[in-house]
Amino acid sequence: MNKPDVETAPRRQGLRDLTNTRNLGKRLLRVEWFQRSGSALISSFLALVWRTNRDTDQSTDWETLLKGEFPAIFALWHGQHILVPNAAPRDRAFVTLVSRSADAEINARVIKRAGFDVIRASGGRDHGAVARKGGVGALIAMRDALRRDVNVVMIADISKGEVRQAGEGIVRLAKISGRPIVPVALTTSRRYVLEKTWDKTTINLPFGRRCLKLAPPIRVPANAGKDQIAAARAKVTSELNRITEEAKRAVEMSA
Repeated sequence: MNKPDVETAPRRQGLRDLTNTRNLGKRLLRVEWFQRSGSALISSFLALVWRTNRDTDQSTDWETLLKGEFPAIFALWHGQHILVPNAAPRDRAFVTLVSRSADAEINARVIKRAGFDVIRASGGRDHGAVARKGGVGALIAMRDALRRDVNVVMIADISKGEVRQAGEGIVRLAKISGRPIVPVALTTSRRYVLEKTWDKTTINLPFGRRCLKLAPPIRVPANAGKDQIAAARAKVTSELNRITEEAKRAVEMSA
C-alpha cells in the first residue's frame, strides 16, 4: 500500500493561499477609492522623478526634429514608457491607447493626470480578437484623433507577445491615417528593472540624469502591401531598439 504524500496538503493550501491573495489584489484594483488614491500617488511620484532628473543635454528636441510632421504616432516599448507623458510638449494634444480592463484603470488615470486623453480598448493577435475586444474601433478612434491634429501615443509591441518586436497595429494606423510613426525612448540613470516581468518593466527613480531620444519619422504608404508592412514593422523595431540603447549610453556616460 502506498504511503500518503504528507506534503500534498500543505502544498495545496499554499497554492490556495496564493490564489486568494491574487484575487484579493485584483478586487482591490477595481475599488474606486483605491484607483483614485493609487493614481494620485503614482502621478506625484512620476512628477518628482521628472523634476529631479537633470537632462544629459543629448536629448532630442521634439519641435526641431518634427517640424511640419505633427500630428504623429509616437511608438514606445512596453515597460519603458512610464515617464514619457511627463516629457511630452505641453502645447500639443496627445491621446494614448489603454486596455479597457478594470486592472488598467489606474494606468489610465495616471496618464490623464499627466495631460493625455485616453482611448480604452484591447487589441489582439488575430482579427477575431481585435473585433471582440474593440481593436477596430480603437484604430478608427486613433485615426480620427490624428485628423483632429491630436498626436497618438501607442505601445509598439504586443502585450505578452514577442518583446521588443513591433506589432502590425501601429503600422496599420500609419497606413490608414497617412501620419508618420516616431519611435520614442526615455530612460534615467537611476532606475529599477523588474527582471521577472516579460517586458522588463523599468521604474525610473529620482535624483539622476535623464535622456529622451526620438528617431526620424517613418512613413507607411496608403497602398502598402504585405511586404511593405513587414518592412515598416522591422524599421520601427530597429529604430526603437537603436534609440533605446542610445538613451541608455547617454545617461550612463553622464552619471
